Amino acid sequence: MQAVLNIIGDDLKRVEQQFRKDLESDVPLIRKVGEYVLSSGGKRVRPALLLLAARLCDYQGDKAVPLASVVEFIHTATLLHDDVVDSATLRRGIASANTLWGNEASVLVGDFLFSKSFSLMVTAGSLDILRVFSGATTIIAEGEVMQLLCTGEIDLSEERYIDVVRSKTAILMSAACEAGAILGNASAEKTKALADFGMDLGIAFQLMDDTLDYIASEEEFGKSIGHDLEEGKITLPLIHTLRQCSEEERETIVAVIEKDEMSLEDFRDVSGLVKRYEGIDYTVATARRYIGDCAEHLLGFVPGHVRDALLELADYVVTRSR
Repeated sequence: MQAVLNIIGDDLKRVEQQFRKDLESDVPLIRKVGEYVLSSGGKRVRPALLLLAARLCDYQGDKAVPLASVVEFIHTATLLHDDVVDSATLRRGIASANTLWGNEASVLVGDFLFSKSFSLMVTAGSLDILRVFSGATTIIAEGEVMQLLCTGEIDLSEERYIDVVRSKTAILMSAACEAGAILGNASAEKTKALADFGMDLGIAFQLMDDTLDYIASEEEFGKSIGHDLEEGKITLPLIHTLRQCSEEERETIVAVIEKDEMSLEDFRDVSGLVKRYEGIDYTVATARRYIGDCAEHLLGFVPGHVRDALLELADYVVTRSR
C-alpha cells in the first residue's frame, strides 16, 4: 500500500476530515456511531480507488475528495446494515455498532448515511456520477437479498455465488473507479476499463475474505472466525469442498450448517475438510485470476506511478491478512 499512500496519502487524510464534517447532525448519536465505525481501522480501499482513478484520468479539480468521502459513507452504511443482518458481534477486531447501540440505532444511522450520501452527490453536480452511485446502491441492496436467499443452499453453484459477490461487494469498488474516470472526463472505453478493474478487484477482495474466515485468527481478521459458516453462508472455499468431498463428508457439513449454534469442534470438522480438499488454495487461485484481469484492464492507460499504484492496490487485496 506504500505506493498508494505516497500518491494520495494527503487526500485520504482529507477524506477522513470530510467524512467527519459530513457527519454533522442535530442528533448526537448519529455522529457517535458514524465516527465509531469510521475509526475502527478500515483500509479505505474504496476511497483510494476513486482518488487513484481520477488521478489516472488526469483530473485536477476539487471534487475527488468529497466524492471519495461519499463512497466511504455508502460503505459504512452497508457495514452497519450487514452487521445487523448477520448478528455480528465484532467488526475489525472491536465490538460492532449493533453490539454497543443495538440493532435499531445501527439500522437508522445506516439509513442516515445512505440518504446523506445522495444529498452530497447532488452537490458534486454530475448526473453521471449520481447515476453510477444510485445504481450501485440499488444493486448492493439486491445483492444483500440474493445472499439471504442463498443462505444454507448446499447446492449453490460457483457462478451463482460470484453473482452475489458482484452485487454485494464488488459493485461499489467498480462504481468508485467509474466515478473517478467520469471526473477525469475519460473516454467511454477507459471509463468502462476502470469500472471493470474495480469489479474484478472487488470480486477478488471478497474471495480473500472468504478464505480469512477459515484460516485467520480473530485478532488478524477482526471478526469471529467461522461466523460465515455459522450463519449458513456458503462461500467459495466451501462450494469447492462440497464439489469434491464424499457423500458422508457432505452430510457432516450439512449437519453443521443446519445447527442453530456451531461448536468449535464443528468448525474444526468443516475447516478440516476445506483444508483437505484445498478449498482455500482454489479460492486464492480464483482471486488471483481476477487480479490478473485487473492488470489487463489497465493496459490502455499510460504507464506511470499512478497506474503502478492501482496495480499495487490490487496485489494488496490478495496478500492482506485482514
